[in-house]
Amino acid sequence: MCEMSAKSATTPLFNEAESPLTWLRARRGKDGKPLISEAQYLAGERLRMDFERAMLARRTTLNWELAGTGSRSAGASAEMSDGAIAARQRYHAALDSVGPELGSILAQVCCLSAGIEQAERVLELPARSGRAVLGLALTALARHYGLGDAKRHGAITGWGVAGYRPALDTVEG
Repeated sequence: MCEMSAKSATTPLFNEAESPLTWLRARRGKDGKPLISEAQYLAGERLRMDFERAMLARRTTLNWELAGTGSRSAGASAEMSDGAIAARQRYHAALDSVGPELGSILAQVCCLSAGIEQAERVLELPARSGRAVLGLALTALARHYGLGDAKRHGAITGWGVAGYRPALDTVEG
């Protein structure tokens, strides 16, 4: 008999071998560096996790949760968990921060697991431009999340203006 731990029962399963980001992180460019940095990879994975937790993916099967209740989707949003609502807000905030031009390739590659060539076709990008556009999008996303070298420009690192601390007089004796 197979037993599942409490954590594995609540954590969504994800096959990293199917992720385009994992493939890009494992491949090296002509200079010997990975095609995407660790910060870019982590930003893309964070976006994917919020997408999955927000339940934004299309269903491929029938939704039996509302069967026999007599209502279609009147209470569907009321029944959505607070975690899913928060994930939806984080997902939309992240895409808003990178803009619609870069957000579309992030949604295709990170969330829908489309390959770069497929994303180029869907978004009508020029051939062989997808990797460059995705790199820019992932850098902007990493900046939004404050990951790696892509720290937020102008982020507050402390409160107060220069010289705000009072000088202490030393007492002799």
